Amino acid sequence: MAEKNIRESVIAGSWYPGNPTKLTEDIKTYLGHVSTKKIEGDLIALIAPHAGYMYSGQVAAHSYKLLEDKSYDVVVIIAPSHRAYFKGASVYSQGGYRTPLGVVPIAENLTEALMEKNSLISHIPQAHSQEHSLEIQLPFLQTVLKDFRLVPIVMGEQDFYVCEELSKAIAEVIKGKNAILIASTDLSHFHPYARAVELDQVVLERVNEFDPEGLSKDLKRGRCEACGGGPTVTVMLAARGLGANRGEVLKYANSGDVTGDHGSVVGYMAAALYRSTNPGKRQETEKVGVDLGLSEDEKKTLLEIAKKVIWNKASGKNVPEFKVESKRLNEPRGAFVTINKHGDLRGCIGFIKGIKPLYQAVEEMAAAAAFNDPRFPPVTEKELKDLEIEISVLTPLKQIDDVDEIEVGKHGIYIERGFYSGLLLPQVATEYGWDRQTFLEQTCLKAGLPRHAWKEKESKIYIFSADIF
Repeated sequence: MAEKNIRESVIAGSWYPGNPTKLTEDIKTYLGHVSTKKIEGDLIALIAPHAGYMYSGQVAAHSYKLLEDKSYDVVVIIAPSHRAYFKGASVYSQGGYRTPLGVVPIAENLTEALMEKNSLISHIPQAHSQEHSLEIQLPFLQTVLKDFRLVPIVMGEQDFYVCEELSKAIAEVIKGKNAILIASTDLSHFHPYARAVELDQVVLERVNEFDPEGLSKDLKRGRCEACGGGPTVTVMLAARGLGANRGEVLKYANSGDVTGDHGSVVGYMAAALYRSTNPGKRQETEKVGVDLGLSEDEKKTLLEIAKKVIWNKASGKNVPEFKVESKRLNEPRGAFVTINKHGDLRGCIGFIKGIKPLYQAVEEMAAAAAFNDPRFPPVTEKELKDLEIEISVLTPLKQIDDVDEIEVGKHGIYIERGFYSGLLLPQVATEYGWDRQTFLEQTCLKAGLPRHAWKEKESKIYIFSADIF
């Protein structure tokens, strides 16, 4: 291999240890802190962060743990360009990449084939010369895989057209080969902790739903952030072309979880894309929540109230005055109104406690969910035909000391600590297939707290259930 074609490390000794022994020890420590997880299907691709190891190494380990005891001939890494602007994507086509653990050789037959497939793919030296986001994946790969050849791709443009064209070329070139795809990305940058979690949750949901088109749209609209958004979308599309049909977030954290500084953080995600024999959405085997004794007519009344409020306000009409005789609907109850559009959340706001008659709570929360949810723009008249409404009538909150009382599928969780608080409804855990601990962690993140804050005595944990219809 010609020495002139070796791309030398530019971040060894800064972003990760330059000493090979120390580097290997650190990576094995990260991997050792991750429990072995079985993916129910054939692994096609991974998503991993690219910050310095002290910040994101432990998150990255959740992806690379899946490669232990596996063997791949080829690894395709797609990373964003942070330092050079250029059109399309650049592939480092010859030679190899050097890290303190040795040289990773380029799969030159595949890099040449990629450049022949599409004119958007070429070799642009400056795209690779100082870029950290691709190199930082290599020591993990060298530790868990040992021998493999590399297809290193850096994206200059990240619009959906480039993602789609690049993904098609990759899928065609590596189809039938023993290969794994890797997307390199961090998530939101330099927001306060709570805002970062809110933005990053959008990405996590799109990955869990295996929805690259939706992710691309959300990135374009500013609903979320990811410096490697293009690589992530590209890898999701290419993985789909290779048979993947499921996505699963393995770990989420941000720099605030490491440094304790919640004023300005960067988000990190580890995820897997795989081919499952059961590709459909996670199905609920039992009714979520509880039955509070509401009749079908009473449920219908509440849904009609919510619909009339949203439809009239969006159409510029006056909301009628509702007169409800039912004793149950006049009882003070907490209630949430959730609005979905094409299966995606479009708004959700509610009263946690029963401070108003149930029908009035639904009336007010329907308007709030449609027009005052800070995560979304107000509902427009054009959208009305595509909206679905769900109502959750809550039981009173119950403070608990033992988290074993939490039953996934029955309970929602409300966590409170100082000025921070967050709530997740019972159906959220079943929708994403969370276990009890993940449900607790995600509620902490919703509250703007570190994911393990539920373990601390200063945190108050409440449970409740809901009649959902």
